[in-house]
Amino acid sequence: MSSLEFLQRQIHTAEELRSVVKMMKVLAAVNIHQYEQAVVSLAEYNRTIEMALHVAMAPTYTNGDRPACYPRALLNGSVGRCGVMIFGSEQGMCGQFNEQISRYAIAELEKLNIAQEQLAIFAIGSRLITHLETADYAIEQTFVMPSSLAGITSMVQEILLHIATWRDRQQVARILLFYNHLHSNMFYEPYKLQLLPLDRAWLQYIESQTWRSRTIPTFTMPSDALVASLLRQYFFISLYRAFGESLASENASRLASMQVAEKNIEDRLTEFNGRFQQERQSAITGELLEIISGFELMQR
Repeated sequence: MSSLEFLQRQIHTAEELRSVVKMMKVLAAVNIHQYEQAVVSLAEYNRTIEMALHVAMAPTYTNGDRPACYPRALLNGSVGRCGVMIFGSEQGMCGQFNEQISRYAIAELEKLNIAQEQLAIFAIGSRLITHLETADYAIEQTFVMPSSLAGITSMVQEILLHIATWRDRQQVARILLFYNHLHSNMFYEPYKLQLLPLDRAWLQYIESQTWRSRTIPTFTMPSDALVASLLRQYFFISLYRAFGESLASENASRLASMQVAEKNIEDRLTEFNGRFQQERQSAITGELLEIISGFELMQR
């Protein structure tokens, strides 16, 4: 194969790669938008749940009958094991996404000074496994990270069942979520959320809120049952938001990686095209010199 043919094949391959990278950039941008929209919608729903909790907990609406379903079971996390959920990715080509969240989670767990035998770790996304095992953290179970919004709800429901099992059979009192939180289309950072025990300051904040409607809220079911139901919704929202934020961040990281890849491909194409033009010019010059030499010989 001549050097010109070789360069043509190189150029063709690079152009095909550039097309694939551009398509992946478009898909990543679309995914970021849909996950961001899901998180925004979830924020509105979360606000509704918080206001409902305010009504169910505040003495103004409960005739002084404070709910007693959460103080011990959900507020006390000093005794028992610690359940940890780390959100990573199932797919590659997303830069330092998994390494960054793994490193952050490990650093935060070391700050808490919890013995490893007291940890129960769920890895959500198979790409996390290597990073955690390299740091000598045992993974209790691995979940497949959903690849679309449609798969998040069923995964959240499954994890909620595992949380119930954790608390009933393994005496897990504290549950921590670690996931990447998106700030913009290209920037994200690791985030930690304590799912359990419930934050007392958060509950006090909800209870102290002011009802902003002229219509006085009321409810007919027992306040304990109502608060328990609302807290289940709060747990669902928290997990769903963690999935949405993580998937949006994953696609942001992938978009950044694809932009770097596209720049590298463009640089290579520029190099290949330059070499191709140079080789082609050399070949043409050589052919012309041969023609001139042949003509001169004929003139003799």
